[in-house]
Amino acid sequence: MSRWLATHVPALPDRLGPLERRVLDALWARPAPASVRDLTPEFPDIAYTTLMTTLDRLHRKGVLIRTRHGRAFRYQPTLTRAEFASARAGAALRTALEGGGATLAPLLSSFVDAVGERDREMLDELAALVKHRLAELKAKP
Repeated sequence: MSRWLATHVPALPDRLGPLERRVLDALWARPAPASVRDLTPEFPDIAYTTLMTTLDRLHRKGVLIRTRHGRAFRYQPTLTRAEFASARAGAALRTALEGGGATLAPLLSSFVDAVGERDREMLDELAALVKHRLAELKAKP
């Protein structure tokens, strides 16, 4: 596994359920931490206790920070939406790296193609990052 990936991409739970994703989306949409009661109007189809359990489960998974506010807890995501997406992409890349070169080459090729189609400057930045990393590796004894 890449040393950079191991140190820069936080570990995430293997999977989040649909309700957990909805709860995260609701919390990302808010400017401040929220309690179960704050979130209840956004989940009319979900029982209060189910929402409370889901928030607790996300907290135990390390996805949410929980702080006591009076008798209730207020929750906020540990990562921004963009950081979360980056961490998920990093986790997928770690999995591909663990699979070895045979699975990695098509993934990297697809990644380079997707970057190149979207943004030429970003492709240049990627090339510069690879060149810099190669130079670092060559400089090591």
